[in-house]
Amino acid sequence: MLVAQISDLHIRAPGQLAYRRVDTAPYLERCVEQLARMTPRPDLVLATGDLVDTGAPEEYRHLRRLLAPLSMPVYLIPGNHDRREPMLTEFAHHAYLPRQGSFLHYVIEDHPVRLIGLDTLVVGQGGGRMCEERLAWLAAQLAEAATRPTMVFMHHAPFHTGIEHMDRLGLEGAEAMGAIIERHRQVERVVCGHLHRPITMRWHGTVVMTSPSTAHQVVLDLRENAAGTFAMEPPAFLLHVWSEATGLLTHMSYIGEFPGPYAFYEGGKLIE
Repeated sequence: MLVAQISDLHIRAPGQLAYRRVDTAPYLERCVEQLARMTPRPDLVLATGDLVDTGAPEEYRHLRRLLAPLSMPVYLIPGNHDRREPMLTEFAHHAYLPRQGSFLHYVIEDHPVRLIGLDTLVVGQGGGRMCEERLAWLAAQLAEAATRPTMVFMHHAPFHTGIEHMDRLGLEGAEAMGAIIERHRQVERVVCGHLHRPITMRWHGTVVMTSPSTAHQVVLDLRENAAGTFAMEPPAFLLHVWSEATGLLTHMSYIGEFPGPYAFYEGGKLIE
């Protein structure tokens, strides 16, 4: 089973730039092209939030057109830049998205690894939240299939990174969520977005990972009181690979055309 995770797409309406600088749509187009030509192709794609930049309906229309070439299922969750109502309107054909209740949580049972999508959005805030209602929902879903390998995916990461301006926009209720995860050993990964960097941490008995952005990246600056900045470091996505023999492992795939591939060996010998 191959799960591609894309994140922090920040799609604007056609012709508009994110932060007056980044045309995010061509970056996503290249990502979609790369996913479509992979061999083997991913079985599904998880898009872990900040799908668009301001939550406007025209941004979701643009996003839908950009994702349309993908033949595999694409599962969406909102980030802090998203808005639930226009997202649901434009992706009405995504039957897994709930039409009732306060949050866009759901469970996908169709694959060897069970997928639980969490909605951590707090409208009008950069940080996220796992409130009592959301925590109770997660606990109930995990209890339903205690022996099935499970991946939880959401936008906000539940740990601090040392990148202070992003840590101030973290996840309220993270420790309460961690206590639930710790009781359910079937959770192979918690995968997130939001941070625009690949970061990995051992957390409450499982592994938490964040995905880079398909466009711009947050600058890795661990100085105290560092300013919030971004850079056009290479875009990338994560590829989570599951097999019964190995469990879950994760690769990072850079998006773009690069020189190579070149052979290591010639005539059976390592090229010097």
